[in-house]
Amino acid sequence: MQGDVLRRGAAWIFTGKASDQILTFLFGIILARLLAPEVFGMLLTLQVFTGLAGLAAGGGMGQALVRARKVTQQDYDVVFTLQLLIGIAIYTAFFVAAPLFARWYEQPLYTDLLRLLALNFLYRPFVNVSGSILFRQMRFKARAGANIVALVVSSSVSIGLAWNGYGVWSLVWGGIAGAATQIAIQIRLTRWRPGLSTDFSRGGDLARYGALVSLNNVVNYVYTRVCILQLSHGLGPASVGLYNKGESLANMPHAFITNSVYGVLFRALAAERDNLDRCRYLYFRSIALVAVYATPFYVGLLWLAEPLVRGVYGQRWAEAAAPLIILALSWPFMLVGNLSGAVSSAFDRLKLELWTQLASLAVAVAAVAFAMRWGIAGAAWAIVATTIFRTALIHRIALLALRAHWHATLRALLPAVWLNVPLALTLTATDAVLAQFALPHDLLHVGTMALAGGVVYALVALFVPIAAIASEQERWRRLIQSALKRLRF
Repeated sequence: MQGDVLRRGAAWIFTGKASDQILTFLFGIILARLLAPEVFGMLLTLQVFTGLAGLAAGGGMGQALVRARKVTQQDYDVVFTLQLLIGIAIYTAFFVAAPLFARWYEQPLYTDLLRLLALNFLYRPFVNVSGSILFRQMRFKARAGANIVALVVSSSVSIGLAWNGYGVWSLVWGGIAGAATQIAIQIRLTRWRPGLSTDFSRGGDLARYGALVSLNNVVNYVYTRVCILQLSHGLGPASVGLYNKGESLANMPHAFITNSVYGVLFRALAAERDNLDRCRYLYFRSIALVAVYATPFYVGLLWLAEPLVRGVYGQRWAEAAAPLIILALSWPFMLVGNLSGAVSSAFDRLKLELWTQLASLAVAVAAVAFAMRWGIAGAAWAIVATTIFRTALIHRIALLALRAHWHATLRALLPAVWLNVPLALTLTATDAVLAQFALPHDLLHVGTMALAGGVVYALVALFVPIAAIASEQERWRRLIQSALKRLRF
């Protein structure tokens, strides 16, 4: 029953994220064909700073609104007012500091680019509060729809401008158009009307929890962007663009599946945190199911990264395959670390998590600085090592909160191990056979490998008896049988 609730909630988030990621991927192919890696590198360099400030602008209060047992309209007004004031202050700071960024990177274009990019701090409170209302109401379908429409508008504007030669400006104006669309849709869906309130005493608990969330998010963001920042200054925009392409592809299955489960798991744990038995079940069941559904994508990337990058993005992006293969190796730790973070947030272990994030950041900075001499591949290995270190710390926090043992985590991961061994053998054999033929295109190679691996994985997942996922296997068999019956009639 609990698993069904978790699955239903995650299904809509997954649908939204999957649609979002697929569309982002498809639109990204078009933009990658129209724009050079340096263009993406320029924008990504500035987004390291605006993204960091954006986490502070939110103040973590959106997540606090979702977690709170009871919220009033006055609470929404207080949060909106605080976020708006912070946003105005941050925009002003970036407007004044923009020429300094341009001089530091010896790129005059950065002055106007940063000032335009920073406008998002003025409209971000409208997105954050209305989005938090939808999340709190568990209206995942509506939230997913708003995100998809905004993405289509944003990407369409960017592609149109890029086609007409606007370069990096096409990406910025596309983002602004998408945000405006999302605001309009979410306000209509929630029937929320922005209001101002200076009764900040009402937001004490929200602010306290939100500040801890924000601090953790800031440190985590710096941790995830440390490669971009160091590569940008050490190796230039082209290396940033190539590394980011590999990183984004490596994160795609993670974003599809793990992040979809994270939101529902966090909400469920926050509601059930007085019942440790239920929380343990939800946590380990989530790890098991996410591992089963996402691991085959990462196993596939070990064989398909190079032809996939060449076939989709073109030869000039081929070097992105190296960091993609390396980062794919960190998948099990990404999974456990992400869902352990949901436990930490739900059980208010954010102070411990903050120390974990700070330690991980220090290790990442040192590791990337050392490994950068081997280029973007070296930087990727540094991030893999740091991910393992970070996961060990945050996983321990989760186990202590749940009063569980690490053996339970290994048991949760075992079904995915048994399922993916046949997949790895199939891909090895198929790759060896295809090597004997001169296929006309990389994507034909990718498609053949994916088909062979997918068929074998599906058959093993459906019919090889694995006790830990027996209910999941039975559920899929019933769905397939039902679908076949409908097709007959």
